[in-house]
Amino acid sequence: MTASPRDRPVTRTDVAKLAGVSSAVVSYVVNSGPKNVAPETRERVLSAIEELGYRPNATARALKRGVSETIGLIIADITNQFFSEYSHAIEQAAAERGLSVIFTNSALAVATESEVISKMALRGVDGLLLASNFDDPDLDVARAAGVPVVLLDRSIPVPGHGSVGTNFLPASRTAVEHLIWHGHKRIGVVTGFTGGSTTADRERGWRDALTGAGLPLGPMVRAPFSRGGGFEAGVRMLELDPADRPTAVFALSDEMSIGFMNAVHRAGLRIPEDMAVVSFDGSSESTFSWPPLTTMRQPVREMAHAAVELLDRRDAASHQHYTFDAQLIVRQSCGCPLTLEHI
Repeated sequence: MTASPRDRPVTRTDVAKLAGVSSAVVSYVVNSGPKNVAPETRERVLSAIEELGYRPNATARALKRGVSETIGLIIADITNQFFSEYSHAIEQAAAERGLSVIFTNSALAVATESEVISKMALRGVDGLLLASNFDDPDLDVARAAGVPVVLLDRSIPVPGHGSVGTNFLPASRTAVEHLIWHGHKRIGVVTGFTGGSTTADRERGWRDALTGAGLPLGPMVRAPFSRGGGFEAGVRMLELDPADRPTAVFALSDEMSIGFMNAVHRAGLRIPEDMAVVSFDGSSESTFSWPPLTTMRQPVREMAHAAVELLDRRDAASHQHYTFDAQLIVRQSCGCPLTLEHI
């Protein structure tokens, strides 16, 4: 007896027939390449995938019965200490629920992110945790495949998805106000090229603190979100005329702060006497910089548990947005004495 469509797995050929395209085109959509597909054709393929419940392998059939017990985690940059620690916390939170985690890295690239989202969503995971550098990541394939997505590192809710983030704007304002409390009147900012609203909120916190104190905006230097980028920003900042050079800097990540401080040291200047620094993230790396870095610490463990919980839910609450408070960890880079309490 020939099996009916309901008795066998849905194949790529089934999707192609329903969408009116070749199976190769279905492959291009599923894998985000190697060839481009016209937007209207892509939409037909995604609709067919959703209608038929297509998944590329047998693992997906087990997933549909709820026995995959595997989630995907896509982060922007695995070399960033903050995201490394966040990933480890997510792995621990998932293990407590009997889930395994598959990690991958988007390398801060739109095309790469879209490709790995498609591959993760269509190859056997129960859900996706995504730390995107972009406000509007391409989640069409995940939606069509019925794979829930929880967005990490978000400053605002994302309709139709769960999301987790920190109060980036007020936390950044707190960081800069601490520098103002130290008496600094020229405070610059070291920021990145990408990051969407998360980056914009940190920059706005810097502006709001200075404006609220009646101070002019210090210089802004953009560079890649990396140690090398922070070093580059430091070199450029120190090339300013001494009259325009800030006496303190707010750096948007620990990584950038470490690179920035390296540039200050190489120039023969002292931190915090010649240049005070306050950062954002609170990774373990900030504890061991020299001098130890004053930073806004994000509550990684709490955020990880919230993200995994949202992904593990199957009700309307899974679309909630959780915002966490960052804590000012005072160390020596800002000019405060080091205390064991804040290590």
